[in-house]
Amino acid sequence: MQAATMDLTERLKAHAMLGTAPVEELIWLAEHGEYRKLDAGEFLSHKGKAVDGMFVILTGRLALYADRGDGLTKMVEWEGGDVSGMLPFSRMGNAPGDSIAQEPMEVLLLRSDQMRAMTQSCFEITAKLVQRMVDRTRLFTSSELHNEKMISLGKLSAGLAHELNNPASAIERGVSLLTDRLEEWETAARALEGARLTDEQLEAVDVIRRECLGKQKAVRSALEQVDREDAFCDWLTAKGFDCSVAPILAETEVSFDALNKLAAAVPASEFNSVLRWAAAGCSVRGLASEIQGCSSRISGLVMAIKGFTHMDKGTAAQRLDVGSGLRDAITVLNAKASQRSIAVVVDIDDALPQIYGYAAELNQIWGILIDNAMDAVSDNGCVKVSACPEGERVVVRIIDNGAGVPADIRSRIFDPFFTTKPMGQGTGLGLDIARRLVRHNDGIIEFDSVPQHTEFRVLLPVANASSHSQ
Repeated sequence: MQAATMDLTERLKAHAMLGTAPVEELIWLAEHGEYRKLDAGEFLSHKGKAVDGMFVILTGRLALYADRGDGLTKMVEWEGGDVSGMLPFSRMGNAPGDSIAQEPMEVLLLRSDQMRAMTQSCFEITAKLVQRMVDRTRLFTSSELHNEKMISLGKLSAGLAHELNNPASAIERGVSLLTDRLEEWETAARALEGARLTDEQLEAVDVIRRECLGKQKAVRSALEQVDREDAFCDWLTAKGFDCSVAPILAETEVSFDALNKLAAAVPASEFNSVLRWAAAGCSVRGLASEIQGCSSRISGLVMAIKGFTHMDKGTAAQRLDVGSGLRDAITVLNAKASQRSIAVVVDIDDALPQIYGYAAELNQIWGILIDNAMDAVSDNGCVKVSACPEGERVVVRIIDNGAGVPADIRSRIFDPFFTTKPMGQGTGLGLDIARRLVRHNDGIIEFDSVPQHTEFRVLLPVANASSHSQ
């Protein structure tokens, strides 16, 4: 035996993972492997490039980095006594990230074309490596499911912050205006204390009140609002009344016809006070209604977030309403759709039968697929989400009118780390995770794609009376 082989064999005997294998197998590995030294920062493999083979780490540390959308992130680290790279019976072809030496290293490389011979000559080493591959897959799967969920929640939180900020800001503005309008109303009420309005005059005031309460407040642009104020000011000036109440009137839905009736019924000496009192009262009611609507919007978003993340439920399988989960997913992704003017069409059968599964997992599936569909369309594009029963299954369809998936990559879109998104905008794990979660819920995921119509279908079995906890 050559001195170099003897030295490598002795070092392999001290290897934490392989050292207990029969010495003849260690000798085989030493004879067929290639000894290499790496400096700190040197690449052992590159993302997307073929992996040379299996790396038995003798000394030093090696880390795998991948871009998770916000720069390179360390995914896993190995050190002396471990094994990295391609393991026996692994289907890995290209590296999922960059493997970089963290410090000076020594490794023994067994090239891919030697792997079959090793499995035939080194039974115990092969068994150890297969077990390590199983452990690594389990750890990787668990870690990536968690990481992808955190990334998705991070994206959603940014959109939801915007969604929640709008009604919160409107409430703050409304409360500030409400304080001013209440003061205005109280001042006008004191001015009217000495006036003795007839029933006919009070009826004219009530006409304005009914218009305030009966009409839904219109949404106007800033320019339209200014034009409305100017129109009221012109009317008041033409009648010889105080124009200062015009901004308050412009906030209401009061019509000029109602104002004409009030002017005809109320003495001119009392008109300004009556009008100010009526306008302030209308404004108060309008602001209160707006604040209530914004509060309801926030409450609805909170409920959708709670349903989407399934914070109030356990992790066991249970009977579920697919439609509810889909609507929650659409609600939490609404900010993204609004920012890019994406039309989201929802067609969910009201009579959907329940399915049996894991709510948090299904909601993660809907989040991934709807988010991907939004990424696939251009601004002003369209995404359609539908769900209906078909036989013994509930079928969920998520359709977009984007450019479609090119024919030459359709067979790879579910592969881990495969993505068509620009660098830094996708991890390539979303569809792989979605497929695994669909399978865990006893479902099937399919897709078809042509330009202007890409359709992902998730087929889930309907729950029956015998369904029980999985």
